[in-house]
Amino acid sequence: MKLFLTGASGLLGRSIYERFLNEPDWIVCGISFKRTSPGLTKLNLLDKETVANLINTVCPDVIVHCAAERFPDKVESDPQAAYDLNVGVSAHLADLANQLNVPLLYISTDYVFNGDESPYKESDEPSPINEYGRLKLLGEKAVLAANINNIILRIPVLYGPVESLEESAITYLLIGLKKCQNNNELFKVSNYELRNPSNVDDIAHIVFNLVVKKIASSNDISGIYQWCGKEMYTKYDMVAKMAKIFDMSMEQVVPVNGQGGVKRPFNTLLDVSRINQLGIGTHTNFEDGIKTVLASWIDK
Repeated sequence: MKLFLTGASGLLGRSIYERFLNEPDWIVCGISFKRTSPGLTKLNLLDKETVANLINTVCPDVIVHCAAERFPDKVESDPQAAYDLNVGVSAHLADLANQLNVPLLYISTDYVFNGDESPYKESDEPSPINEYGRLKLLGEKAVLAANINNIILRIPVLYGPVESLEESAITYLLIGLKKCQNNNELFKVSNYELRNPSNVDDIAHIVFNLVVKKIASSNDISGIYQWCGKEMYTKYDMVAKMAKIFDMSMEQVVPVNGQGGVKRPFNTLLDVSRINQLGIGTHTNFEDGIKTVLASWIDK
């Protein structure tokens, strides 16, 4: 079996790449652009002709589309570039998948909802409140318009083994926590939005199993699926967990009960029953997961 994986050098993409690579029955064509490490193929997904030529050469059994501009502030600052990647590329890949008669799995986000009426079922009407959520929703629609039997997987904020602390909105919090330990600098952190963070390895497990089940019983696995972690935290709560795990002080950490910058949904808890019904849901306890991820960064 062959997998064509976009965004293979990203936080989630790396985990999915490794998950499939460890399976003897799978060959993985991992695509990246900015951080092309050994084993990956450098490709500009905006270059439609080159993308089409490579996919037709590889002849994959499935396409998993992780590549996206996933930072809301960057989307707001350059919406056209974000549209081209999050919507245009998604539509093009879905068309190519159709031509090859293979399924596409599209990674989406809990930000397609406004956060006011959680938990959200897959069938609930999306109502994004920022440009990132709007563009990811347009990507969903393009993928399903190409083929109603494609797969959408909505996921929350992620953490996992990072190449830099800035790579995840969760691991990024450690920077502020460390800075405020030995000086009088205050670390102001949101105590407003509620999130259910997921470990990338959990998502990779779910993606792998969705793909395997999709290939085994094509039309039984289709449409929208959702997953998120079981614990609900504000960013302030997450910082408190980090401080407890690594024996750091919270004295200079200040909870902020409000929003700044790009508007974000309040509570995006997702109903995950479709995944659980398939028996493929998995969850890493946040304290255990974040301890493993951050242990090597404490003294850096």
